[in-house]
Amino acid sequence: MELYSKYFYFFLLLFSFSFPFIRSFENKLNYYKKWPALLSGVFLMIGIHIPIDIYFTNIGVWSFNKEFVCGVYLANLPIEEWLFFLIIPFCCVFIYECTNYFLNPKKPSLTNYKVTFLCGIVFIILACLLNEKTYTSLYFSLAGVSLVLIYLLQPGWWHKFQVMYVFALIPFILVNGFLTGSFTEDPVVYYNDLENLSMRILNIPIEDFVYNFNILLLVVAVYEYQLSKMLSVKKD
Repeated sequence: MELYSKYFYFFLLLFSFSFPFIRSFENKLNYYKKWPALLSGVFLMIGIHIPIDIYFTNIGVWSFNKEFVCGVYLANLPIEEWLFFLIIPFCCVFIYECTNYFLNPKKPSLTNYKVTFLCGIVFIILACLLNEKTYTSLYFSLAGVSLVLIYLLQPGWWHKFQVMYVFALIPFILVNGFLTGSFTEDPVVYYNDLENLSMRILNIPIEDFVYNFNILLLVVAVYEYQLSKMLSVKKD
């Protein structure tokens, strides 16, 4: 392997981070002023999902190709994987701010919330039926519970999140495509298909789409809560 391949995952993350970071200081968005709210959501999400990531790595749900990581590990995870949990939410919340500014999505309708509830129930049922698939069952159940909570709490930002998630699928497919070997000869991340449905888009397990949904939903929920607190302080 060429030397540069050892930093493939790192440079993929750096490339993803560069554009949102540079544009964060534009007056239209002032995204940089909202970083404290963002970090609150990111750190809470990391506190929940990094232990799951470590556990899944330890039991062989997935593993990392040593040819594409620099070799620095923390709690059995490549340092690049830790950076993933910082950089990807940073980029996606930037997309969230952009879609809010340029598209100004309307508040969710009652029908939207009802469909959300039904989707949550479907995910919970599937999680129960597929309980032998560790990756599938855990993240389907988390998505199901989250969607039911969205229905019960009916946050005003829910439709904004949905719009962001659709737009974020484009860079998600590109980045995860490289990580899963869709565009390269070998993947950065190997998946144990005994622990998932073995259903893929390109070479991306469909569970990854639910995984991405879960981490972003938690980040945005805390982000919006913190922004509302910051706004109330300014009014006082």
